[in-house]
Amino acid sequence: MAKISPSRIAKFVRPYRVDDGRKFRLKDHDPGDTAGLREEKRKAREILAHGVVRLAELQDRLYAQDRYSLLLVFQAMDAAGKDGTIKHVMSGVNPQGCQVFSFKSPSAEDLDHDFLWRTTRCLPERGRIGIFNRSYYEEVLVVRVHPEFLTNQKVPAKLVTKAVWKERFESIADLEKHLARNGTVVLKFFLNVSRKEQKKRFLERLEMPEKNWKFSEADVKERQLWKDYMTAYEETIRHTARPWAPWYVIPADNKWFSRLVVAGAVIHAMEQLDLHYPVVDEAKKKELAAARRTLLSE
Repeated sequence: MAKISPSRIAKFVRPYRVDDGRKFRLKDHDPGDTAGLREEKRKAREILAHGVVRLAELQDRLYAQDRYSLLLVFQAMDAAGKDGTIKHVMSGVNPQGCQVFSFKSPSAEDLDHDFLWRTTRCLPERGRIGIFNRSYYEEVLVVRVHPEFLTNQKVPAKLVTKAVWKERFESIADLEKHLARNGTVVLKFFLNVSRKEQKKRFLERLEMPEKNWKFSEADVKERQLWKDYMTAYEETIRHTARPWAPWYVIPADNKWFSRLVVAGAVIHAMEQLDLHYPVVDEAKKKELAAARRTLLSE
């Protein structure tokens, strides 16, 4: 992907980008889409490898420039491939400039704060890439599908009205706008796996000993709520897709393709930042020249 021009990358990822969710419909997005490509896995790995190299170059400049930060949010149903996507796409990034946080069930301490608290603490510093494997969006997805979780959050009863989800969408949108205004680029990825493909991957986890550890009985229980989750995802994307914090609805039935689209979206976003190494002024050049002379004289 390093050999592909920025304009071609932009064209490649554009169909999956949603920055105005008002007319968004999940049924318009095919989990099995591959943009007409029929790449073999080997070829796809080669393309992704170029993308990984380019991403590493951009991340090095991001870190050196120390002005912007990048927040990548990954949301999906179980077995959609979040872990693998993060592993493969970010494989070339310097660990010093990248932070990954996976958010499970909230702790007692988390529940004693507002619903954005635990993720806000983990936002990336300038110059770094922050990755959220699940995020504050769980609060309008899992919590919406399981309203009993909302009861455990200790929110005063009079504040839990029919408008609670709309209010949470507003809080999230406000946070993301605030981040964008202060130099954090927010990209959100929904890995859109089909119910059929999820079943296939669950069966693989059951049948392959090395994958047994990935399986939980809760996964099957959540699968029974598929329609509720799809409704929650659709509503979430409708209310929180913005030009400054877009969603990418990534076809996830073919892992090789979903990884290419995610890599392309991240590279495209970073290409827009005019990232460059700090300019060395004359005083610094003299200092460097003096240091060089000292070293050569030893």
